[in-house]
Amino acid sequence: MRIMGLDFGSKTIGVAISDELLLTAQGIEIIRRKEENKLRKSLARIEELIVEYGVGEIVLGLPKNMNNTEGERVRLTEEFQDRLERRTGLPVRLWDERLTTVAADRFMMEAGIRREDRQEHVDRIAAVFILQGYLDYRKNKENGQQNG
Repeated sequence: MRIMGLDFGSKTIGVAISDELLLTAQGIEIIRRKEENKLRKSLARIEELIVEYGVGEIVLGLPKNMNNTEGERVRLTEEFQDRLERRTGLPVRLWDERLTTVAADRFMMEAGIRREDRQEHVDRIAAVFILQGYLDYRKNKENGQQNG
């Protein structure tokens, strides 16, 4: 079983997939749509990827504000979570994504990716940061239970 990480934006969804050992996250694609409310094709593509990669759980970035308040994007993300759960039958966990886009941008700067090219990759890399954070949390939680 693998875990899928999603960075849900107004026009894009960054997608990352874990390895089978649930240790590392790899970015695989960015799903683009023309209008924010048009999710049918995006959901169909996510379902295809679930089957292709043998996904058993989804982690969805939760875009809280820096002061921990919840705005309109949180409401839209929770609606998307509900649609994903109903459509796929998989558990969809929300994961605090604050600073993931900043971290992704910094990562690309350090990798020497030109500013003009960064927007092309930022959502996929943000999905990797979301998923990797969740994988690390799970691993640390398991290790704490084994050692405690």
